[in-house]
Amino acid sequence: MAERTLFEGKSPKTQRIEAVKALLAYVGRGCDPLPSDVTLDDGRVVLVLSNKKDAFYTVTAEACSCPAQTFSPGQPCKHQRKYFPQKAEPVRTLNLADEIKPAGRWPGGMNGPVNLQAGV
Repeated sequence: MAERTLFEGKSPKTQRIEAVKALLAYVGRGCDPLPSDVTLDDGRVVLVLSNKKDAFYTVTAEACSCPAQTFSPGQPCKHQRKYFPQKAEPVRTLNLADEIKPAGRWPGGMNGPVNLQAGV
């Protein structure tokens, strides 16, 4: 079998079950039962079985081929956080109490304009 590069540094591609079985047979690893993850290239690439068990996602520290990367670009997905925890940046949580609190005060120490005229 000719040597072939699985990952070229571009966007990773989701792999079919048959392709991963052929790869496991080539490297001499068993595929019955089908593993939930396969570590390749000294731990730099991990193939993770999807929940529907119809494909394997290709996961690296920089990218993943799962749908979460499409919907949240630039954010590490759950696969990256699991298999590459040292490289995944923590997700920033929003503290609403701090974010919507007024930053300054109006003259007189109030939070907004107050009409002090009687009869208005």
